[in-house]
Amino acid sequence: MATISSAGIGSGLNVESIVSQLVSLEKKPLETLQTLATSMQTKLSLYGTIKSQISALGDAAAALGRTSSWSAVTGTSSNAAAVGVTTGSGAAAGNLTVSVQQLAKAQATASAAITSGSAVGEGSLSIDLGRWSGGSFTPSGSATTVTVGATDTLAQVAAKINNAKGGVTATVLKDASGERLLLRSSATGEAQGFRVQVTDADGNDGDASGLSRLAYDSGLSNGTTLTQAGQNANATINGVAVTSASNDLNDSLAGVQLKLQQVTTSPVEIAISQDTEALRKNLQTFVDAYNAINNTLSNATKYDDTSKKAGALQGDATAVGLLNSLRGVMRSTLPSGTYQRLNDIGLEMKAGGTLAVNTTRLNEALNNPDALKALFTTDTGDNTTNGLGLRIRAFTNGLLDISGTVANKQTSIKSMLERNSDEQDRVSDRISRTETRLRSMYTALDTQMAQLNSLSAYVSQQVTTWNK
Repeated sequence: MATISSAGIGSGLNVESIVSQLVSLEKKPLETLQTLATSMQTKLSLYGTIKSQISALGDAAAALGRTSSWSAVTGTSSNAAAVGVTTGSGAAAGNLTVSVQQLAKAQATASAAITSGSAVGEGSLSIDLGRWSGGSFTPSGSATTVTVGATDTLAQVAAKINNAKGGVTATVLKDASGERLLLRSSATGEAQGFRVQVTDADGNDGDASGLSRLAYDSGLSNGTTLTQAGQNANATINGVAVTSASNDLNDSLAGVQLKLQQVTTSPVEIAISQDTEALRKNLQTFVDAYNAINNTLSNATKYDDTSKKAGALQGDATAVGLLNSLRGVMRSTLPSGTYQRLNDIGLEMKAGGTLAVNTTRLNEALNNPDALKALFTTDTGDNTTNGLGLRIRAFTNGLLDISGTVANKQTSIKSMLERNSDEQDRVSDRISRTETRLRSMYTALDTQMAQLNSLSAYVSQQVTTWNK
């Protein structure tokens, strides 16, 4: 008898539909597990966000808990075009009066005009850095030698000087008379002057022809002239004379850098004061970091009556406990001090647990920086009485510790996901085996029904024949 090649042909039953529906029933537990896994993945992702936001809150609290954060100062100048000011670590608040009598300048020379594009002359240049005094030069180190070829133009000589990096920069100036070599010290100050000596291939090192035209040394009249002598900056700070090779006074005052830019006709007032804007920024960063984690936890644990949807962590005891603990530590108080709570400085907790900044009260607190600093930085050695910056930082460290609340919760969810995955594998295997068994059973039924139908047709045919 022929083999049935398609289920249902022999029996007339819709075997595929029957098997499909039975297998679908078997898949219900798998679908439940998959839905549960999706929910757990959402929770794990949320706890990852929570961990990151707790870390940000801890960093913001730590910044407020460091005494160095409260020592930042800023400087202002009554004439910034003449004297600029920047402040850094170690600067002390106070007022300064600055007058500028002379700016530091770099030595500069210009050669006589040379025909444009022509060869300058063969030989070598020897460039020394040092100090000029009464027409005599005292070098401060070894000379830099520049070799000049017989066909080198002024532009090529300038390029060689610049490539030698001997403390002098070279530029070619072109005018109606031809080209001139302009040399300038790379740094300002009297001690950064320069001298250029020449070994000229024509045998005369001091005349106004050949390479000698580029020399600059005492007693020469070869056409190269001094256009600017190197000089130091001269200024007074609170009446005390100050001399500097640079116009940037970086070492005269601890933590304060003055930039001399113009000779003054009247004193410039420099005010160094506490940088309240930096403090305000640190406080706002702290508020924003807290509100971010508070909003995440609030939304994740609530039930929305409007959308009729529960948050991903509704009923999660860890998340609810974390939210309550977070709000509790933000409401904590110091046992003493001008300011004992965040609310005292204008960081007010509103409905829903968010912090809002009362600008008026915060401005008043910023005008009392020592008391404000104490609220966050007081270190008693006991976290229950420490300043709020230290206390909140310790709180977040505990949550983020390897055995802390958040880490334990993440580990727990990951373990549940692993068990869920194992259970899905087992259910999938059971479904596969059930489908195989059902198909085998219905295939056998189909074969048997086909045989019975064939026998029935044969009997009917014989009965018909007998009746004839």
